[in-house]
Amino acid sequence: MANRIEETVHPVDSAALLRLLSRRPRMLALGEPTHREETLLHLRNELFRQLVEEGYRTIAIESDCLMGLVVDEYVACRGEGVLDEVVERGISHGWGASAANRELVRWMRAHNEGRPAAEQVRFAGFDGPLEITGAASPRQALTALHEHLAARVDTGLLPCTRETLDRLLGTDEQWTEPAAMMDPARSVGQSAEAGRLRLIADDLAALLEEQAPRLVAAGPREEWERACLYARTATGLLRYHHWMADRSAARLARLVGVRDRMMARNLLALAERGPVFVHAHNTHLQREQSSMRMGGQRLEWWGAGALVDARLGAEYAFVATALGTIRHQGVEEPAPDTVEGLLYALPEDRCLVDARRLAEVLGDALPAPRTSPWFGYFPLDPDRLAGGDGLVFVKDMPPA
Repeated sequence: MANRIEETVHPVDSAALLRLLSRRPRMLALGEPTHREETLLHLRNELFRQLVEEGYRTIAIESDCLMGLVVDEYVACRGEGVLDEVVERGISHGWGASAANRELVRWMRAHNEGRPAAEQVRFAGFDGPLEITGAASPRQALTALHEHLAARVDTGLLPCTRETLDRLLGTDEQWTEPAAMMDPARSVGQSAEAGRLRLIADDLAALLEEQAPRLVAAGPREEWERACLYARTATGLLRYHHWMADRSAARLARLVGVRDRMMARNLLALAERGPVFVHAHNTHLQREQSSMRMGGQRLEWWGAGALVDARLGAEYAFVATALGTIRHQGVEEPAPDTVEGLLYALPEDRCLVDARRLAEVLGDALPAPRTSPWFGYFPLDPDRLAGGDGLVFVKDMPPA
């Protein structure tokens, strides 16, 4: 068995990865089973640098899509600023402090210097302006969309004035109320003002599409793409806030579903530019339905990867990552009767596995599922092994 497993193993590089795929995908997604591990982020950076040589020009990470505009401006050598400040302002979830994220942004700017725009690499966050504990105010996205249209179309076509928009939005603090995630009564997402704002956001997004021929022709196209991002974000955020105020048993499931739909819509928009390399948690990128426990409930929803795969088909490829140990989080060596245990017995510190071929080698008697003593690590589900296009395995996570 060990020899047959070794036959499924390849080095972790872009050439080996692309050889595993039946075609070069427009979107290549690399998942991770846990966050904040610098080893995995440096591996992501290494693969992206190699994929740039293969024609990939955009990297999208699990970070705020609006904050990411700051980083994209910087790496395109249009935005000024100090690297650490740009990363801190442009990468959400507290991940701006990551050395690997700073290195990624530094390399991208250095790569772009002196290159024409068509050859430059781009950065994008594809998550909504959301944290696990709450959501941002819709003000930034909604007012930016309104301003974009007000400057370019007959103002009589707009559903409201800027003053009405400001009055309905009220204070940002009411939207970002920390207690609202656990107590729907503290959310303003189903107030009369929020309901009116949802209609306005929908009308503004529709008007943007109706005026597309004029707006695209007026150029530059990047302004149109940014306005579309504002429209997606405004409508998505207001929908998210609506479900934060919901009191039904479906509340949490709808919240995670709305979030991943926002992610998927951002990814599909990025794919229209050209080949994209995506990095996020496995649960967001896998083709199968995702699940997790939150608030004492088991939640099931379709992640961004599944939604994108339904649209792109063979143009979407997903490679999961699995780990051996994270000792600083109490995750010790995997049991030998798990997929991770079988791979841990190999001599390589890290390897790329042909997941479908490995599933064939293992046959019907799949290994036992691994359990994790730490909630922050999601072990590989052996039943879903064949659902990915590949599997990166890294033996040990050194402490930060």
